[in-house]
Amino acid sequence: MSRVIAIANQKGGVGKTTTAVNLAASLAASETRTLLIDGDPQGNATSGIGLDRGTLRTSLYDALMGDVGVAHVLRREVNFPLLDVVPATQDLVGAEIELVSRRGRETVMRRTIASLRDDYDVVLIDCPPSLGLITLNMLTAADAVLIPIQCEYYALEGLSQLLNTIKLVQQNFNAALAIDGVLLTMYDSRLNLSRQVATEAQEYFGAKVFRTVIPRNVRLAEAPSFGKPILLYDVNSVGARSYLAAAQELVKRIGTGAGTVRARGARA
Repeated sequence: MSRVIAIANQKGGVGKTTTAVNLAASLAASETRTLLIDGDPQGNATSGIGLDRGTLRTSLYDALMGDVGVAHVLRREVNFPLLDVVPATQDLVGAEIELVSRRGRETVMRRTIASLRDDYDVVLIDCPPSLGLITLNMLTAADAVLIPIQCEYYALEGLSQLLNTIKLVQQNFNAALAIDGVLLTMYDSRLNLSRQVATEAQEYFGAKVFRTVIPRNVRLAEAPSFGKPILLYDVNSVGARSYLAAAQELVKRIGTGAGTVRARGARA
């Protein structure tokens, strides 16, 4: 049985999609059977992992609406032999409206991916930067949440809203939902502000904060425009090394039994 982890933060620009794409790639490179689900209508995880949204005939939207089974939406072995992807397109915007009148609307995602769980060690879901019905579905379907926090001003502001949503899901739809970790992103050791945010996050979340931090890195910022995770764009960059380390730490935290995370297994 896989560990389903929703990567969520209602604030935009915190490195959420960057984390989803690069953790998925790093886990797959470690011989961990990994599924990346793009749950954001912007579809940035889809393009960031190397899929052309313009050529997609089906996406997560079609699976949520019941038009096709999720297995028909799946794209297999995307850049890595052990990385599969459920892509998203702008059609997913319509699901926010169309699910409102559906019975059991909060658990549609859980039912949609139920048939896939046994095929993977880790399932990562990139959530939208909002706390609407789509995000509620993703949290209800997940075993845990991973929260990226950027090391910038107001980083912790608004997190109480996300934590309240998690509590709501725990109370009403998914009692077992846990927080697997808090990942600090866009860290710059030269700035007092970055160190201050890291200290505040550790005081607030304690051991939930990853020891690994994701630094500001030009190569990491460039990679999405080439449709590549950082491991394929520049494996020697500090961004690549940081996400490999974060993946290793995640494996230890959730105990998937995966091996040492190494940058291998990529398709040419």
